[in-house]
Amino acid sequence: QVQLVESGGGLVQAGGSLRLSCAASGRTFSSYAMGWFRQAPGKEREFIAAIGWSGGSTRYPDSVKDRFTISRDNAKNTLYLQMNSLKPEDTAVYYCAARFGPVVSTTVSSYNYWGQGTQVTVSS
Repeated sequence: QVQLVESGGGLVQAGGSLRLSCAASGRTFSSYAMGWFRQAPGKEREFIAAIGWSGGSTRYPDSVKDRFTISRDNAKNTLYLQMNSLKPEDTAVYYCAARFGPVVSTTVSSYNYWGQGTQVTVSS
């Protein structure tokens, strides 16, 4: 199993930046592809970013491409999400997730392990 703990959320003004972290423990972190998702009240969980186990492959939806950057440090068992040019519509609970193997995925159902989430609120 993998245990995931997110941190770094908070309140920020529109146009600002935040860096989320996801600390992993348990099985070998480098054996897992990782993803970030978010969920706003009344909405479904939404794919935000994904990265392969070596960090060489990444994917983003158009809504965050060029504003958000996913990265990982396998030596520190940590996943990151750098969020720039934040907008009020980015307000949500942000979750990190892990799936065994190298393949990057954008679907919620393909991830086996989830963190508890961290709140990001962007004020206008």
